[in-house]
Amino acid sequence: MTQLYLVPTPIGNLEDITLRAIRVLKEVDVILAEDTRTSGNLLRHLGISKPMTAFHLNNEHQQVSHIADRIEAGETMALVTDAGTPAISDPGYMLVRECINRGLQVECLPGPTAFVPALVNSGLPAERFIFEGFLPHKKGRQTKIQQMASYPYTTILYESPYRLVKTLQQLQEVMGPDRRVSVARELTKIHEENVRGTLAEVIQYFSQKDVKGEIVIVIESGERNPEALNETK
Repeated sequence: MTQLYLVPTPIGNLEDITLRAIRVLKEVDVILAEDTRTSGNLLRHLGISKPMTAFHLNNEHQQVSHIADRIEAGETMALVTDAGTPAISDPGYMLVRECINRGLQVECLPGPTAFVPALVNSGLPAERFIFEGFLPHKKGRQTKIQQMASYPYTTILYESPYRLVKTLQQLQEVMGPDRRVSVARELTKIHEENVRGTLAEVIQYFSQKDVKGEIVIVIESGERNPEALNETK
Protein backbone atom coordinates (compact mmCIF):
# COMPACT_ATOMS: atom_id res chain seq x y z
CA MET A 1 0.00 0.00 0.00
CA THR A 2 1.28 3.42 -0.95
CA GLN A 3 1.97 5.58 2.06
CA LEU A 4 3.12 8.84 0.45
CA TYR A 5 1.52 10.14 -2.74
CA LEU A 6 2.99 13.02 -4.75
CA VAL A 7 -0.04 14.68 -6.31
CA PRO A 8 0.33 17.30 -9.07
CA THR A 9 -2.14 20.18 -8.91
CA PRO A 10 -3.28 22.60 -11.65
CA ILE A 11 -0.85 25.35 -12.64
CA GLY A 12 -3.76 27.63 -13.48
CA ASN A 13 -6.84 26.06 -14.99
CA LEU A 14 -8.61 24.11 -12.26
CA GLU A 15 -9.88 21.58 -14.82
CA ASP A 16 -6.32 20.28 -15.21
CA ILE A 17 -6.48 17.72 -12.43
CA THR A 18 -6.93 14.00 -13.01
CA LEU A 19 -9.72 11.84 -11.68
CA ARG A 20 -7.07 9.73 -9.97
CA ALA A 21 -5.58 12.76 -8.21
CA ILE A 22 -9.03 13.69 -6.89
CA ARG A 23 -9.59 10.14 -5.65
CA VAL A 24 -6.23 10.04 -3.87
CA LEU A 25 -6.83 13.40 -2.18
CA LYS A 26 -10.14 12.07 -0.91
CA GLU A 27 -8.67 8.82 0.39
CA VAL A 28 -5.49 9.90 2.23
CA ASP A 29 -5.44 10.75 5.92
CA VAL A 30 -3.50 14.01 5.62
CA ILE A 31 -2.56 16.46 2.85
CA LEU A 32 0.86 18.13 3.08
CA ALA A 33 0.55 21.56 1.47
CA GLU A 34 3.10 24.19 0.50
CA ASP A 35 0.51 26.86 1.38
CA THR A 36 -2.57 25.57 3.19
CA ARG A 37 -4.60 28.59 2.04
CA THR A 38 -3.86 27.98 -1.65
CA SER A 39 -4.43 24.24 -1.38
CA GLY A 40 -7.51 24.88 0.76
CA ASN A 41 -9.07 26.83 -2.11
CA LEU A 42 -8.47 23.92 -4.48
CA LEU A 43 -9.86 21.37 -2.04
CA ARG A 44 -13.00 23.45 -1.51
CA HIS A 45 -13.43 23.68 -5.29
CA LEU A 46 -13.19 19.88 -5.47
CA GLY A 47 -15.50 19.36 -2.50
CA ILE A 48 -12.77 17.69 -0.43
CA SER A 49 -12.35 18.15 3.32
CA LYS A 50 -9.12 16.76 4.76
CA PRO A 51 -6.66 17.73 7.51
CA MET A 52 -3.74 19.73 6.12
CA THR A 53 -0.20 20.22 7.37
CA ALA A 54 2.09 22.99 6.14
CA PHE A 55 5.16 21.64 4.33
CA HIS A 56 7.26 24.26 2.53
CA LEU A 57 10.85 25.28 1.85
CA ASN A 58 11.13 27.17 5.14
CA ASN A 59 10.22 24.20 7.33
CA GLU A 60 11.17 21.23 5.14
CA HIS A 61 14.29 20.29 7.11
CA GLN A 62 12.47 20.38 10.45
CA GLN A 63 9.37 18.55 9.23
CA VAL A 64 10.84 15.64 7.25
CA SER A 65 11.66 13.30 10.13
CA HIS A 66 8.42 14.03 12.00
CA ILE A 67 6.25 13.45 8.92
CA ALA A 68 8.13 10.26 8.02
CA ASP A 69 7.52 9.04 11.59
CA ARG A 70 3.79 9.60 11.13
CA ILE A 71 3.76 7.77 7.80
CA GLU A 72 5.75 4.93 9.35
CA ALA A 73 3.13 4.74 12.10
CA GLY A 74 0.42 4.10 9.51
CA GLU A 75 -0.87 7.44 8.20
CA THR A 76 -1.22 7.88 4.45
CA MET A 77 -0.35 11.31 3.11
CA ALA A 78 -0.49 13.28 -0.13
CA LEU A 79 2.07 15.98 -0.86
CA VAL A 80 0.91 18.89 -3.02
CA THR A 81 2.48 22.22 -3.91
CA ASP A 82 0.76 25.49 -4.80
CA ALA A 83 0.83 24.51 -8.49
CA GLY A 84 2.34 21.72 -10.55
CA THR A 85 4.27 18.61 -9.56
CA PRO A 86 5.85 18.38 -6.08
CA ALA A 87 9.66 18.45 -5.86
CA ILE A 88 10.15 20.33 -9.17
CA SER A 89 11.46 23.71 -7.96
CA ASP A 90 9.27 23.05 -4.91
CA PRO A 91 9.65 21.17 -1.62
CA GLY A 92 9.45 17.39 -1.67
CA TYR A 93 12.82 15.85 -2.52
CA MET A 94 13.96 15.48 1.09
CA LEU A 95 10.72 13.84 2.20
CA VAL A 96 10.75 11.43 -0.74
CA ARG A 97 14.37 10.48 0.05
CA GLU A 98 13.59 9.94 3.73
CA CYS A 99 10.59 7.72 2.97
CA ILE A 100 12.60 5.66 0.48
CA ASN A 101 15.43 5.26 3.00
CA ARG A 102 12.91 3.94 5.53
CA GLY A 103 11.44 1.48 3.04
CA LEU A 104 8.13 3.33 2.84
CA GLN A 105 6.10 3.18 -0.37
CA VAL A 106 6.15 6.38 -2.45
CA GLU A 107 4.08 6.97 -5.58
CA CYS A 108 4.05 9.98 -7.90
CA LEU A 109 0.95 10.64 -9.98
CA PRO A 110 1.40 12.11 -13.48
CA GLY A 111 0.00 15.58 -13.99
CA PRO A 112 0.62 19.29 -14.59
CA THR A 113 4.20 20.59 -14.86
CA ALA A 114 4.72 24.07 -16.31
CA PHE A 115 7.86 23.42 -18.32
CA VAL A 116 6.36 20.63 -20.46
CA PRO A 117 3.66 22.69 -22.26
CA ALA A 118 6.10 25.61 -22.51
CA LEU A 119 8.66 23.38 -24.25
CA VAL A 120 6.21 21.70 -26.61
CA ASN A 121 4.59 25.06 -27.45
CA SER A 122 7.92 26.79 -28.14
CA GLY A 123 8.53 25.33 -31.59
CA LEU A 124 12.07 24.47 -30.52
CA PRO A 125 13.39 20.86 -30.64
CA ALA A 126 11.98 18.84 -27.75
CA GLU A 127 13.68 15.47 -28.23
CA ARG A 128 16.62 16.56 -26.04
CA PHE A 129 16.38 19.25 -23.40
CA ILE A 130 17.68 20.29 -19.99
CA PHE A 131 15.61 21.86 -17.23
CA GLU A 132 17.66 24.30 -15.14
CA GLY A 133 14.89 25.63 -12.91
CA PHE A 134 15.66 29.09 -11.50
CA LEU A 135 19.07 30.58 -12.21
CA PRO A 136 21.20 31.50 -9.16
CA HIS A 137 20.38 35.07 -8.17
CA LYS A 138 23.99 36.12 -7.64
CA LYS A 139 26.84 33.68 -7.07
CA GLY A 140 27.33 31.40 -10.04
CA ARG A 141 24.73 33.09 -12.22
CA GLN A 142 27.12 34.32 -14.92
CA THR A 143 28.99 31.02 -14.93
CA LYS A 144 25.74 29.12 -15.43
CA ILE A 145 24.69 31.36 -18.34
CA GLN A 146 28.11 30.87 -19.97
CA GLN A 147 27.67 27.12 -19.59
CA MET A 148 24.15 27.16 -21.01
CA ALA A 149 25.28 29.06 -24.10
CA SER A 150 27.00 25.98 -25.51
CA TYR A 151 24.45 23.33 -24.46
CA PRO A 152 23.73 21.08 -27.47
CA TYR A 153 20.05 20.85 -26.50
CA THR A 154 17.09 23.08 -25.71
CA THR A 155 17.30 24.73 -22.28
CA ILE A 156 14.36 25.54 -19.98
CA LEU A 157 14.33 28.10 -17.15
CA TYR A 158 11.79 29.36 -14.64
CA GLU A 159 11.86 33.08 -13.89
CA SER A 160 10.07 35.74 -11.89
CA PRO A 161 8.17 38.37 -13.92
CA TYR A 162 10.16 41.04 -12.07
CA ARG A 163 13.49 39.68 -13.35
CA LEU A 164 12.38 38.54 -16.82
CA VAL A 165 13.79 41.39 -18.90
CA LYS A 166 17.04 41.52 -16.93
CA THR A 167 17.51 37.77 -17.36
CA LEU A 168 16.81 37.95 -21.11
CA GLN A 169 19.35 40.78 -21.41
CA GLN A 170 21.95 38.72 -19.56
CA LEU A 171 21.27 35.78 -21.86
CA GLN A 172 21.67 38.06 -24.88
CA GLU A 173 25.02 39.38 -23.63
CA VAL A 174 26.41 35.84 -23.68
CA MET A 175 24.39 34.10 -26.40
CA GLY A 176 23.95 36.99 -28.82
CA PRO A 177 20.80 38.77 -30.05
CA ASP A 178 19.87 36.13 -32.65
CA ARG A 179 19.48 33.15 -30.32
CA ARG A 180 15.90 31.93 -30.60
CA VAL A 181 13.79 31.88 -27.46
CA SER A 182 10.20 31.35 -26.35
CA VAL A 183 8.70 32.92 -23.24
CA ALA A 184 5.52 31.33 -21.86
CA ARG A 185 3.52 33.38 -19.37
CA GLU A 186 0.45 32.48 -17.32
CA LEU A 187 0.19 28.98 -18.80
CA THR A 188 -3.36 27.48 -18.84
CA LYS A 189 -4.84 30.73 -17.49
CA ILE A 190 -7.13 33.25 -19.19
CA HIS A 191 -4.25 35.57 -20.11
CA GLU A 192 -1.85 32.85 -21.31
CA GLU A 193 0.81 34.23 -23.64
CA ASN A 194 3.57 32.59 -25.67
CA VAL A 195 6.10 34.98 -27.19
CA ARG A 196 8.58 33.50 -29.67
CA GLY A 197 11.47 35.10 -31.53
CA THR A 198 15.10 36.06 -31.16
CA LEU A 199 16.37 37.28 -27.81
CA ALA A 200 16.52 40.82 -29.23
CA GLU A 201 12.89 40.65 -30.40
CA VAL A 202 11.56 39.18 -27.17
CA ILE A 203 13.48 41.70 -25.05
CA GLN A 204 11.98 44.53 -27.07
CA TYR A 205 8.49 43.11 -26.62
CA PHE A 206 8.64 42.61 -22.85
CA SER A 207 10.50 45.88 -22.23
CA GLN A 208 7.31 47.66 -23.27
CA LYS A 209 5.02 45.65 -20.97
CA ASP A 210 4.16 45.41 -17.30
CA VAL A 211 5.01 41.72 -16.96
CA LYS A 212 2.91 39.61 -14.60
CA GLY A 213 2.43 35.92 -13.87
CA GLU A 214 4.56 32.80 -13.82
CA ILE A 215 7.29 32.64 -16.49
CA VAL A 216 8.96 29.80 -18.38
CA ILE A 217 11.86 30.59 -20.74
CA VAL A 218 12.78 28.08 -23.45
CA ILE A 219 16.14 28.69 -25.16
CA GLU A 220 17.44 27.34 -28.44
CA SER A 221 20.38 24.95 -28.45
CA GLY A 222 23.90 26.28 -28.87
CA GLU A 223 24.10 24.08 -31.95
CA ARG A 224 21.41 25.48 -34.19
CA ASN A 225 19.88 22.89 -36.47
CA PRO A 226 19.54 23.45 -40.24
CA GLU A 227 15.72 23.41 -40.11
CA ALA A 228 15.67 26.22 -37.54
CA LEU A 229 18.10 28.24 -39.67
CA ASN A 230 15.97 27.78 -42.76
CA GLU A 231 12.86 28.92 -40.89
CA THR A 232 14.44 32.29 -40.11
CA LYS A 233 15.45 33.09 -43.71
